[in-house]
Parts: sequence; structure tokens; C-alpha cells
Amino acid sequence: MNSLFGRILISATLAVFVLCMALWQWFSHSQTHNAQLVQQSLHNELAAHMADINPLLSQGVTSSAALKEAFHDFMLLGPSFEIYTLDLAGNVIAYDAKQEKIKRPQVDTLPLNQFLSGASLPILGQDPRSNNKDKIFSVTELQTPSGEKTGYLYVIIGGELFDNWQSLTNEQQQLTHWASGALVSFIFAILLFVLLVRHFTKPIAKLEHSLRSLNKDGEQALALPLNKRAPREITQLTEDINHLLSRIHRQHRDLVNQQQARQEFMLHLSHDLKTPLTSLQGYIDTWLLLPADKQNRELIEVAARAGEQLQQLLSQILQLTALENGQINVHKQAVNLQQLLHDLQQQFAPRAQSQKVELNFHAEPDLVIHSDPQLLTRVLNNLVDNAIRYTPKGGYININLQQHDNQLWLEVTDNGSGMHKHELSALKQLSSNQARLENQHSLPQLGVGLAIVRQLVALLEYDIEIESTPGVGSTFKLAVEPLS
Repeated sequence: MNSLFGRILISATLAVFVLCMALWQWFSHSQTHNAQLVQQSLHNELAAHMADINPLLSQGVTSSAALKEAFHDFMLLGPSFEIYTLDLAGNVIAYDAKQEKIKRPQVDTLPLNQFLSGASLPILGQDPRSNNKDKIFSVTELQTPSGEKTGYLYVIIGGELFDNWQSLTNEQQQLTHWASGALVSFIFAILLFVLLVRHFTKPIAKLEHSLRSLNKDGEQALALPLNKRAPREITQLTEDINHLLSRIHRQHRDLVNQQQARQEFMLHLSHDLKTPLTSLQGYIDTWLLLPADKQNRELIEVAARAGEQLQQLLSQILQLTALENGQINVHKQAVNLQQLLHDLQQQFAPRAQSQKVELNFHAEPDLVIHSDPQLLTRVLNNLVDNAIRYTPKGGYININLQQHDNQLWLEVTDNGSGMHKHELSALKQLSSNQARLENQHSLPQLGVGLAIVRQLVALLEYDIEIESTPGVGSTFKLAVEPLS
């Protein structure tokens, strides 16, 4: 039975069966104890009476052959008795039985003395016919007419014959007892199971009904109603389910937003790819249509630049894909910021000169920061590339360091076209660690370059602040970590 109810039924049946058997054993032990107490109390003076009515025993004789006949007569009157005479050390002297019946030729006299001193009953003494059994008994001291102690008259109550008949009866009744106990246990377990199921599963049934009737409106978070009268476990389970449903709802909402952002990003990407591709194809077609003597080298140069732009976009797409798939790892080390900015300025100098944009990259010569040089270079590379693209002739792009509130900021500033409100909002999601963790895999409404910046900044765990005004320019601030 793999169902919950089946397991409860089996568990309840076993528990009740074990309980019934334990109670039965306890009652049996209690009944045996009470029976021994009654029997020993009723036969408390049995040995003394036997000694009084027998002439030999009354004279203190312990080893006469005539005692055997007397014992035989006594045992005919009481078949459950076994009679022995003992010396003062507890050695068995006279008895009515075959020699091989005697397993213990000596019994402990301590229980005998306790009996004679009036200790609480029942008191068990050693059975001479068994190596390990102790039984209730009656005992009296044997004395000579002069008062000298010669031994004991020791009477076992419930001897070997009694044990045989009792064993036979128990064997016949044992199966009945076990069968009755099992049947009673099963019936009681069924009743207990029904009551438990009715009492404990009622809140579960209500919870199941609530789960079935959950609001299926995707615009609203799902939640189960809390039943304050339900058991604490059910209430806690309901709260946990609501928490899980809330998480699922948030994740579903994030997936929807991510899909929407991805679609918008693909629209931007298609536009970015279409522009250089159209330019490349147009200039090449124009060049091919011109007569050979009028084919202008300038058209091929423009087409080549469009091809380079297209190649750069494809390279950025590959970088963005690698970032989103977690294929890029961070390896921070000591980085000389002045050398990094110098190399960056040398890289963009020809392009900036051709577009008449001024580059001013400055850092203290001895400043060393803790960062990944390759990833930081990619961040600055994309920011400068984007700035050159949207900065008019005669404009400028500055990179310098500023200290604010005990934090070192690396600032990239331009006086280009700036960003619109929705683009700025997408990038400002990086302003907190929590926002980075929640949105690190979503795509902003930006070009590929800024999308790469967004992913790299999240990977480097940098705080970023962005200020931008359309027609005025933009400033990107990165919180860098000086090497301590």
C-alpha cells in the first residue's frame, strides 16, 4: 500500500496489535503474580500442618524411609504438591520421586528464612526438579522434642504435574489468544483509522479543494485561503504553498518580461545589423553598375567600413551569447589603470580623429585596482565605441577618476546625443546588487554594445551609476576597487 491512507491503516494496526500484546503480557504477568500470592497465602501453614500430623516429622526426623510413604499419601491428597525434607544447609534429604528427577540436590535457604520471618508474599524458592525454575512454596522448621533444629519441611506448591497440565492448557489456548488479539487489534485499528482519517484529513481535504479551485488568471498572483482554525501543520503547509506559488508567479512574470525584452532586443539588433548590411550591399551594387572607367575606390572603402561594422556587431553578438550562457569567468588581479587607459586611447585614436572627436583618458600613474583586465577593457571598449558612434564632430569623450563618499569611481563622459528615458531605465537596473541578481539574464532595450556592458558589469559585481540627457550627453560611473 503506497497510499497515505494505506500506510496509516498498516501503522495503526501494528501499533494497536503491539499495544494489545503488551497489555496482554502485562495482564498475564499480573494474573500470575496474583495467583501466586493467593496460592501461597492459602497454603501458608501447609508445611506446618503436615509436620504436626505426621509423627516422624513432629519429632524432627528428616531421613526416615517411612517419610517417603507419608509424602506419597500427602501428594495423593494434593497432586499439585511436591514434598521434601531439607537439612539446615538446604540439602534435599527425603522425597517421593525417582532419583533422576532431582536436578538440584541443594536449594537456597534464604527464601525459606524470608518466608519463616513473615516477609511479603509471594516468595519464590528453588525447585529441586528444575535447574532454573523458581516456584511458590510452604516451609516449616523441623525440631526434636528438645527444641533442636534438624532441618526443614519444604513443600512446592504447583509441582511438575501441575506444570504439565498447565502447559497443555496453555498450548491449546495460546493460538486462540493470539488470534483473538489480532482480530481485536485489527477491528480496533479500523475504527481508530476511520476516526483519525475523519479528524485529521478534513483540513487536508479542504486544502485539496482550495488547490483545485485556484484562480487561473495569469494577471493575478495565486494564493490559497488561510484557515486559522486548521492545525498548525496545515496552516504552515498552506503558507509554504502560497510562498511557492508566489515564487512561481514571479518567475513566470520574469519569463514573460524576459521574452518581451528579448523580442525588443532582437528588433534593435536587426536594425543594427540591417544598417551596415544595407550600406555594404548598396555601395557594392553601385560600384558594379558603374562603367569600369568610372568605378570609384571611395565606394569600396565605404563598403569595407560597413563590412567592418557588421563584423564588429557579429563579434559583439558572440560575446553577449557567451556571457548569457555563463561561458566567461572572472579572474581578478592587480591592474595598472593608467596603462589600461593608454592602450584603450591608442586603440580608438584613429577612429576618433577621423570623426573629429577628442579623447581624454587620465589616471594616476601609480594607481592599481583589483579587477579582471580583459573584462574591464571590454566594458570600457563598448562604452567608448558607443560614445564615438553618437558623439558629433567637435565633441569629446573623457575617462577619469573621482572620489565620492570614500568610493573610487571611474567615469566615462561624453557630450553626444544621450539616451532616452526607457534606455536609461534599462541600464539603471544595474544600480543595486539585488537588481543584478534578479535581472542578470534579461535583455535591456539597448544596442548590443550596451547589453554587453550590462552583462559584464553584473559579472564583475560593480556598482554603476548612469546620468544621461538627450542632446546633452551621458556619464557612466563604475565603482572600482583599489588594490589594498
